[in-house]
Amino acid sequence: MFKALVMDQNDEGLASASIKDLTLDDLPDAEVTVAVEYSTVNYKDGLCLSAKGGGLVRKYPHVPGIDFAGIVEASDDDRYKPGDKVVLTGWRVGEAHWGGYGQKARVKADWLVPLPEGLSPQQAMAVGTAGFTSMLSVMALEDHGLKPGNGPVLVTGAAGGVGSVAVAILANLGYEVAGVTGRPESGDYIKSLGATQIVAREELNETVKRPLESETWAGCVDAVGGAMLARVLGQMKYGASVAAVGLAGGAALPATVIPFLLRGVNLLGIDSVMQPYDNRLRAWERIAKDLPMDKLEAMVKPATLSDLPQLGADILQGQVQGRVVVDVNA
Repeated sequence: MFKALVMDQNDEGLASASIKDLTLDDLPDAEVTVAVEYSTVNYKDGLCLSAKGGGLVRKYPHVPGIDFAGIVEASDDDRYKPGDKVVLTGWRVGEAHWGGYGQKARVKADWLVPLPEGLSPQQAMAVGTAGFTSMLSVMALEDHGLKPGNGPVLVTGAAGGVGSVAVAILANLGYEVAGVTGRPESGDYIKSLGATQIVAREELNETVKRPLESETWAGCVDAVGGAMLARVLGQMKYGASVAAVGLAGGAALPATVIPFLLRGVNLLGIDSVMQPYDNRLRAWERIAKDLPMDKLEAMVKPATLSDLPQLGADILQGQVQGRVVVDVNA
């Protein structure tokens, strides 16, 4: 028997969460069974924990949790053996497939990545999908020419999970970082991660009639989208790139093509869910090397399975700062 947070649906089609005792026979069929040690809370987890599953959960009962880290308990695949430390993000685990909000999980071997040397399961979940996405964003910006010394790099939603890790990584790599937040009380937190400048959300969340403004930013990790992304595109330096990772400010993009045509600006889409294995491995190895662990620890809020329903609601309201690490065995 093991414990898991299970979502059940009532006759009205609304889901609610409760902690239940399950057996290994309850788990879905797949090659690798993992003894989960830690999980985390992302925006998608908040959606999956909501009464309607955020449009992501297709079948109940369901165990959410799009990320987890732990130790292989049994494997039908030669790539993994009992005792191996592994991490999982993406592949619609926690949405279409049972996820990490339980003490055991069973998943396809193709979805796992060996935990990099020097990174613990707890640290891996302090990173989670949010931090993994941040690293993919930094790698994409670097692949398109971003170097320290090019100028300030903007991070929108800088107090959130993606933004926090992006600020810490970029600052550690020697970049001058400007963090955007709508919460003035978060300014000190963002600066503690390495940002040298705080930009108030109000300065960027309205579109302007001019498609181009002064060239300001050498790069940008954008977790907001919407009107803010449109505004930022017009402020990018010649040939600079924006890594688009989120839509907290809306899915519409009220922009023109002028920044692309006259300044050669690049808009880079960052997907973490279906990322190929080799790039996953590259990103996790970079995380172990380039993310300062003291900064990571400063972002972390500990939690247990019983905390998850409230945390899911909080993250949807933008009330979660930094990263949540869920000890599924506590």
